[in-house]
Amino acid sequence: MSDKDFATLQHELTELRTRVSQLEEEASEAEPLSTEWTSHYYLTYYATSGFFLGMLGAVTSLVLNIVGSLLVGQHPLQLIKVYLTFGLGERALDPTLDGGMALAIGCCLYIATGMLLGVPFQIVLSRFADQATPLKRLAIASAFALAVWIVSYYLVIAWLQPWLFGGNWIVNLIPWWVAALTHLVFGWTMALAYPFGMYEPYRVRTE
Repeated sequence: MSDKDFATLQHELTELRTRVSQLEEEASEAEPLSTEWTSHYYLTYYATSGFFLGMLGAVTSLVLNIVGSLLVGQHPLQLIKVYLTFGLGERALDPTLDGGMALAIGCCLYIATGMLLGVPFQIVLSRFADQATPLKRLAIASAFALAVWIVSYYLVIAWLQPWLFGGNWIVNLIPWWVAALTHLVFGWTMALAYPFGMYEPYRVRTE
């Protein structure tokens, strides 16, 4: 190949590269990137991450209750037995439920409830404490956890369980401080695990 032919090929390659760059710019202008992936706040992501981190919070609070029940000489899953009264009524407190499928289902429902509760927790933390210090994040999570406890126990369960099942076992049998601490541990776990669920907006790398 002569020097002239080689120079011609080099010139054609340069023109092709230029043309490709122009076409890429035109394509980007015709179909811009979705702002969902580049916006500062991505609600769907925080809801999803809260769903999974809520499972961690539920497991942590359940383990705390198991240890506490053993220390005071109660059934390790006493909390689950009391919560099952919402569906089974007084039968859930029967000694025959010391083991078996009912308690296993109760544990699964407890964790599933925590997963659902993790969604609003993660959204609240992302809105008010996304770049906050761990101490501030713990404070916000504590306030929200106590608010959830008061609303769910005394504004919902306190009248709904007697109306549906003829008794108020959850509010009467679970000491207020145990219920409050259970919710606080859940909130603290969500606050400490929050960095694992933070959303980093996508950024296009440019030369």
